[in-house]
Amino acid sequence: MAFRQILYHIVFRTKYNIQAINQVYSKELYQYIWGTIKNKNCKLFQINGIEDHVHILSDLHPSIALADYIKDIKVSSSKWLKSNKNFPKFKGWARSYCALTYSYKERKILINYIKNQQEHHKRESFREEINRLFKKHHIEDKKGWFWQDD
Repeated sequence: MAFRQILYHIVFRTKYNIQAINQVYSKELYQYIWGTIKNKNCKLFQINGIEDHVHILSDLHPSIALADYIKDIKVSSSKWLKSNKNFPKFKGWARSYCALTYSYKERKILINYIKNQQEHHKRESFREEINRLFKKHHIEDKKGWFWQDD
């Protein structure tokens, strides 16, 4: 048996930054994503977002590659969103994502950060948020790939 205690803070956005996640129905989306995460034998600590992006705090089962995990979440939720009449503006997820690792002892801070996304984005744009997170984690996006769409 493998033991792990690494948390991933995952952020991904809608294609073209379209304001497509209707906040009235966002809990349905988050429950759907939680089901996908649970089916991968991973634990969801927190999920939230605003109209153009989603934050997830979860662990990752040792048998799953991070890229596959995120792909599965995005593909399944994209299909669900496109078939759901409550999200008519949704065109897909952007190809890029951000996945940052944290220690387990930081989970309460991260849970609160993700819970408070609506309030947080009254003070900071999504672009400012990603740039701050990249800087904090020493990530360089010299070509701006995070913001490119397919």
